[in-house]
Amino acid sequence: MPFLATTPVDKMTGPYARRWWALLVLCLSLLIVVMANTSLIVAAPDMTKDLGLGSSDLQWVIDGYTVPYAALMLVLGSIGDKYSRRGALVTGLVIFAGGSVMGSLVDQTYLVIAARAIMGVGAAVVMPATLSLLVAIFPRRERARAITVWTATSGLAIAVGPLVAGWLLKDHAWGSTFLINVPIALVAVIGALALIPPSKARGMGRIDVVGGLLSIVSVGSLVYATIEGPHFGWGVGPVTAAIVAGVGLTAFVAWELRHPHPMLDVRKFALRPFSGSMLAVLFFFFGTFGAIYYATQFLQFVLSYDALETGVRLLPLAGAVFVGATVTGRLTPKLGMKAMVAAGMVIGTVGVLLLVRVDQGSTYTDFLPTLLLLGFAIGLSVSPATDTIMGSFPENELGVGGGANDTSLELGGSLGIAILGSLLGTAYRDKLTDLVGGHLPAAALDTAKDSVGGGLAVAEQIAKTPSAGPQQAQVLVDAVHESFAHAVAQTSLVGGIIMAAGTMIVLAVLPGWRVGGKGRPEEPAAPEGRDEEYADSTR
Repeated sequence: MPFLATTPVDKMTGPYARRWWALLVLCLSLLIVVMANTSLIVAAPDMTKDLGLGSSDLQWVIDGYTVPYAALMLVLGSIGDKYSRRGALVTGLVIFAGGSVMGSLVDQTYLVIAARAIMGVGAAVVMPATLSLLVAIFPRRERARAITVWTATSGLAIAVGPLVAGWLLKDHAWGSTFLINVPIALVAVIGALALIPPSKARGMGRIDVVGGLLSIVSVGSLVYATIEGPHFGWGVGPVTAAIVAGVGLTAFVAWELRHPHPMLDVRKFALRPFSGSMLAVLFFFFGTFGAIYYATQFLQFVLSYDALETGVRLLPLAGAVFVGATVTGRLTPKLGMKAMVAAGMVIGTVGVLLLVRVDQGSTYTDFLPTLLLLGFAIGLSVSPATDTIMGSFPENELGVGGGANDTSLELGGSLGIAILGSLLGTAYRDKLTDLVGGHLPAAALDTAKDSVGGGLAVAEQIAKTPSAGPQQAQVLVDAVHESFAHAVAQTSLVGGIIMAAGTMIVLAVLPGWRVGGKGRPEEPAAPEGRDEEYADSTR
């Protein structure tokens, strides 16, 4: 058997023999793309101190990755379909590694943001390529199991990212959290060439350039407005971006409906399994990423765990993902996709709502049930939803299908962090003002209200002041902890309500079923003239 995989998928007479090894490479590629965001959560305090980041700076260090990542996936997935899905994967990994090297070497805020943006471009190539290659390589009877493994890898990365970053930060600077991506990316590149066969769409035609540009403008503007508006106020920039997103989306839909070969056939949203699954992914990651975002901050700033200790305490989430993935692999064929997606969303909603009990005296054990439930819900529901989304696309649009799925995932996560993060900040500021507003100088109060980290930094300065001392510093520390715990509880209530509403919407959109003679759910009849496409989309 040759070292390099050279036989194209469409030239094979049977299933690809090394497909499970190929899946390992795809999952390794996915792992570093997701870890790039989750590892930064625990590296943020060190970066803030070293670079002197303000609240806005830190937000854009994080989201400089998100905007190109979300905006470009659909277009780059289509390009991968036309020219080479494996080539797209390798190219994306190289770009991602290049951005990681840059991020590890620079020491100025705008250069770190630029490095993160380059990594985001690479991730936007990698993510849809992993899903499109998976669907192209695996036969239908094995595809759901392979997508379950892919989904479990996403959950694993959410927990492993902070763990690896924490381990590195014990003895190294924050730049090491960028550099760790490089050897993994190189291994994935070699593995892709050796184990993943060439694959591309046949008879695809010309790429819909206008539709692609409209999708970039629409999604990019929407993500920018989502990030900037809730955190820093709805000024001219975010409002303009929101208007551009609305106009761009309308133009995109109109163009795609008239184009003979659209980049994304928007008529698919009339298929209830497809649109329901897209909404499920969006709402689910809205709640999950938002909750993990502020739970991690509580572990670090209130419970005083360092980066490594925080990463270790997120590991139960990864274990629960694998349990959920095992359960969904066995039950989805028996109960159907809708039952598993609904069950996962309900469990995830309960997990978020459990955090309304958080107060100043809460410990890690108060967060453990939420981590377990969110992890189990990821494993249980995301795989069937993703399988349904990918099953809605023909072979020559698999990259677009992967881009659509991943855009929904990333948009949901961005909305969760932005909206719930904004609510968190507002609740924290209001509570802290009530507790210490009349006892701090205006400048100190403004710094303390900016973030929980800022509040603790002010307390450190007060402890060094002869006229105040440790006792008054401790009063502020207690107020900061109480305010942040209050903010977590209030934000979790709102997040849980949004997730509950999302669950009801998804249940209404997904088609119902009736139980057949052998107990297996029967899907409703396909819309006239679309039997094959609909059948794939409901599996």
